[in-house]
Amino acid sequence: MDNKDRILIVDDDPEIRRLLVDYLAKNGFEAHAARDGREMWQGLERHAIDLVVLDLMLPDADGLTLCRDLRVRSNLPVLMLTARGEEADRIVGIEMGADDYLVKPFSPRELLARIKTILRRTRALPPNLRPESQRCLVFAGWRLDTATRALTAPDGVLVSLSGGEYRLLRILLDHPNRVLNRDQLVEMIHGRAAEPYDRAIDVQVSRLRQRLRDENLIQTVRGEGYVLATAVEGRAACD
Repeated sequence: MDNKDRILIVDDDPEIRRLLVDYLAKNGFEAHAARDGREMWQGLERHAIDLVVLDLMLPDADGLTLCRDLRVRSNLPVLMLTARGEEADRIVGIEMGADDYLVKPFSPRELLARIKTILRRTRALPPNLRPESQRCLVFAGWRLDTATRALTAPDGVLVSLSGGEYRLLRILLDHPNRVLNRDQLVEMIHGRAAEPYDRAIDVQVSRLRQRLRDENLIQTVRGEGYVLATAVEGRAACD
């Protein structure tokens, strides 16, 4: 049985597509390529893709719009490629739901490392998690089913989370009332050190606050980091 992870490369540069498809294939992945948004959607329909490498600049639709539309439909991990290293581009990418970003030019080896890290973080639970018997995490009237990743608001409404938002929430729930700095959060979520002036984690915190509809649940400790300011109860199941 073939258990290779399937990667979809979406880039309008044929040389980059060929290079990455060949490199990933040599490193144990099943790689597919698309030159624009239309081919991306076709590729997602034809193959059980595990991760999308998505270029920011495409001929028929920009990668940010595609990432946003993809995030509405699924929690498929997205690694955004950008030829511009500007902080604003990276922040907007995270706001649209990208799990990580890589600035061109980059080495295939670095891309491979980022892909492996995203897949590992997507599938693995954060460290020091509670036993499996505590499937449901309850906090401030909210319920998170860790098996289905379903987040239920106090009024019973299901709230959608991106992969990055889910991992951030899990980390905060596992360390309630404990201040975590930006470097710690970046390492636990993305598996890499924070880059200078990288505000992506701040954007993810802001997005998660919007999901939770309460600015006071995740508090900013000036000069130190963020803290989930509420108690967390583990239960065997979500009612």
